[in-house]
Amino acid sequence: MSIRVLVVDDHAVVRQGLRIFLDMDADITIVGEAADGAAAVELARKLRPDVVLMDLLLPVMDGVTATNSIRQELPDTEVIALTSVLESASVFRAVQAGAIGYLLKDTDAPRLLQAIKAAAAGQVQLSPEAAAVLVREVRTPRNPQYLTER
Repeated sequence: MSIRVLVVDDHAVVRQGLRIFLDMDADITIVGEAADGAAAVELARKLRPDVVLMDLLLPVMDGVTATNSIRQELPDTEVIALTSVLESASVFRAVQAGAIGYLLKDTDAPRLLQAIKAAAAGQVQLSPEAAAVLVREVRTPRNPQYLTER
């Protein structure tokens, strides 16, 4: 059974490149493309993809908001953030919104394919950099006033 993928990026050349690359894998079918977060949510409702590759920096509606909407409405659709942004707030917000993965756009091709297939199977896929950011975020106390003198 083919994994149905929706590609979301505001740059046409990125969408086209992902389509060309992903079309070479017999296990993956690109069911649609969106250039902004609002269009991504609409297409996800209509197409019911297994996995959404979601850029975070999008016009109209950002990728985190779109991810949250998709995950709320379509709990069987997994979202992988595929972005050039590696700020702790972005990683944390994407995961909080329901993204099962967080990959940087410099991820190599085999790793991206592995991440899509793993996400379709419900497995978390984080780039090593994003995993490190999340660990630091979780370890950092939110309310230092609760720390004791010790």
